[in-house]
Order: sequence, then C-alpha cells, then structure tokens
Amino acid sequence: MNSDKVLNATGLACPMPVVKTKKEMDQLESGQVLEIHATDKGAKSDMAAWAKTSGHELVHQAEEGDVLKFWIKKA
Repeated sequence: MNSDKVLNATGLACPMPVVKTKKEMDQLESGQVLEIHATDKGAKSDMAAWAKTSGHELVHQAEEGDVLKFWIKKA
C-alpha cells in the first residue's frame, strides 16, 4: 500500500496515536495518504472512529506482529 508520509506512533498509549495522526493529517494535501504504525490495541477502534468522524477515509489496516498499521486518505 502506498503512502505519502509515515507516522511512527509505536509505544504511545491512547489517545496519543490519534492526537499525532490529527497533527500529521493537518500537514497533508487532500487525497494524500498517511500510514500510521501503532502498538496500542485501542488504536484499532480509535483510528476507524476518528477517520469517520473527521471525514477522512480509512483505506486499509493491517497487523504485523505487535504493530497495527493504518492507511488514512485525507478528505
């Protein structure tokens, strides 16, 4: 999956992965994709809910070992 920027939020507890994701999304242009890596299990539901409420699109998510990966396209 292609991304325009990667955010490493591993080791951060809720709500920091979402807070950092919002900050990074503000830097992107519409249509660009942010790839987020997180280890907080709560990020699974948090990222999907945040993307939906903020109007962005959660394009894909995957698990690689302990790392949760999300690809969110900016609205």
